[in-house]
Amino acid sequence: MTAGWFITFEGGEGSGKSTQAKRLAERLMAQSRAVTLTREPGGSPFAERLRLLILDPGLEKHAPLAEALLFASARADHLEQVIRPALGEGRIVICDRFSDSTRIYQGFAGHVEPRLLEALELIVVQNTKPDLTIVVDIPAEIGLARAALRLSVPTAVTPPSEKVPKQPRGLLADRFEARDLGFHKRLREGFLEIARLEPQRCVIVDGQKSADEVAHEVWTAVTTRLLTEAS
Repeated sequence: MTAGWFITFEGGEGSGKSTQAKRLAERLMAQSRAVTLTREPGGSPFAERLRLLILDPGLEKHAPLAEALLFASARADHLEQVIRPALGEGRIVICDRFSDSTRIYQGFAGHVEPRLLEALELIVVQNTKPDLTIVVDIPAEIGLARAALRLSVPTAVTPPSEKVPKQPRGLLADRFEARDLGFHKRLREGFLEIARLEPQRCVIVDGQKSADEVAHEVWTAVTTRLLTEAS
């Protein structure tokens, strides 16, 4: 059986990437394609438990490297339990965040040395790298304003197992949403830099457009980069 495609969505808080990941999954499934929609941190039962810890706004202060190791642990299980089996079955895996987020949040913005993150990625990700990464770009100020509006709304991405505990939104921003504007501006710069350095993998879409317009740009990228090449 031919291995499936691995599509990831990246971007800052409030960019709309989770909504677009879900819309893409629905459109592909409407064409009778086998799709696995997942997210990070999380995606597998063990990784979802780590998600609760990682995003807890009351979590004690800790070093960015310790945080990167938590993400790596969650990602290792997610890959083993969900992503690699789905790809092996020829499914299209759509993931809301992946290793680029670690490179940006803990590396570019958190100042963990790139060589350490590269070593972690070599051990954990190995050759399971995205075929296509959609970077939903939006100014940090607008993204944070959007995030503030959806704090009491459940996440758009449903984890792949019904046994997975859902991340409660409550009325508090998670640990990343609550950080200062400068941090979020650095995130945006980092994602744009990755897209600039890896144009063969990454496509930037304008998150300030309407959800329908963004979905159209995402679909164009998928059909041009993946579906057309496969036909």
